[in-house]
Amino acid sequence: MPKLFGTSGVRGIINEDFTPETVLRLARALATSLENSGTIVIGKDPRTSSDLIEDIITSGLLAGGCSVKKLGVVPTPVVGFAARNLGADAGIMITASHNPPEYNGVKFFDSSGMAYTPDKESEIEEIYFEERFESVEWSEIKDVSSTTILREYMQDISKVVDVDKKFKVVVDCANGAASQVTPYLLEGLGCEVITLNSQLDGTFPGRPPEPVKENLQELCKIVKSTAADIGLAHDGDGDRIAAADENGHVVEGDKLLALASAYAVQKFGGKIVTTIDASKVVDEQVIEAGSEVVRTKVGDVSVAQEMESQEANFGGEPSGTWICGDVHLCPDGPLAGIRILEMIDDSGKTLSELVDGVSSYPVRRAKIDCPNKEKEKVMQSVEEQAPQVFGDIVEKLTLDGLRLEFEDGAWLLVRPSGTEPYIRVTAEADDEDRAKSLVGEAKQLLQ
Repeated sequence: MPKLFGTSGVRGIINEDFTPETVLRLARALATSLENSGTIVIGKDPRTSSDLIEDIITSGLLAGGCSVKKLGVVPTPVVGFAARNLGADAGIMITASHNPPEYNGVKFFDSSGMAYTPDKESEIEEIYFEERFESVEWSEIKDVSSTTILREYMQDISKVVDVDKKFKVVVDCANGAASQVTPYLLEGLGCEVITLNSQLDGTFPGRPPEPVKENLQELCKIVKSTAADIGLAHDGDGDRIAAADENGHVVEGDKLLALASAYAVQKFGGKIVTTIDASKVVDEQVIEAGSEVVRTKVGDVSVAQEMESQEANFGGEPSGTWICGDVHLCPDGPLAGIRILEMIDDSGKTLSELVDGVSSYPVRRAKIDCPNKEKEKVMQSVEEQAPQVFGDIVEKLTLDGLRLEFEDGAWLLVRPSGTEPYIRVTAEADDEDRAKSLVGEAKQLLQ
């Protein structure tokens, strides 16, 4: 059976591979899976196509006997929060997260606020492709309403942190949904807040929505010029966090994750869940804090599922998608941001001083264009050829793509992106030349 869902819902370029017809069928499939009843909460990011998709989803759900509560433009974690706190049967977030503005997508959440598991996604796909849609009689069509829950969300997550210092924070919301939350959340904690790209605009005029180093140079300049304590940045739907230290340097995602993981162990105990592409600095920091790391497939859905299984209080990805399990099992950028402030406050150090305490191993990443329909064939070829191309392999993992571990402690991961038409390559080693060499050899293998 064909696949619709990637590592974080269903995404595509609007009116090309993500069409109104696709959206309607998905909504009808969800309603059918819920036995044509129940309440669904819907949130959206500010992309120009989000209103279009919201209207189509609403129509499909109503035709399938569900009632709809519209949340408006909200970050992804608010949909998870609303699903649980409003007693909904499911939640839908309309977003393509960090993808460019021509993309959009949908992500489903269950009644607990956790993203749909692969099993639930497969159920939706079966109904979708077999066209087993069920509709209700005219007299069974339910209602549509709008509700505001942002204030309740901010009040709830403010209660779980204890920040005494009045930080000076520059926050860059990428003109995305977190513009509705993070600046106000920080002000509520007594911070002095300088906002950047914090007006809703689905064309993302300030910067591309992915919060990576090359897109955060303006943030870094402002942090430095204003003598701020920290810069925080989000993606389009506010489920990611990135940070710049007080010197205006973007902190590597792996190091920030490692620090947050160790802090979570100190604060809550329990295991830490991260993905197969995360640096070994996460393991080092967590072991030093007295716990262990459990690795899973890439994607916050996989992280959340493993956290539930392990009863873990924290999990995350190097990309900045963090889940604070003591609050909920939904990736939450605003909550992650204030947890970073709490970590800094508790340590009595600056962010750069904390980062200096984390080992540095060169990590190199690359992405190679690959149409989605070619990914399976390409990965099969890589797995067959890898033993001839790479020597000194001590372990081969196929949990998600192909991860090779070598005698010298280096590792290489080649895996198909679950959200974009790329094959992603990640390598880590004790020296930069070795990491570059591994990525170079992998790229040649993929040509």
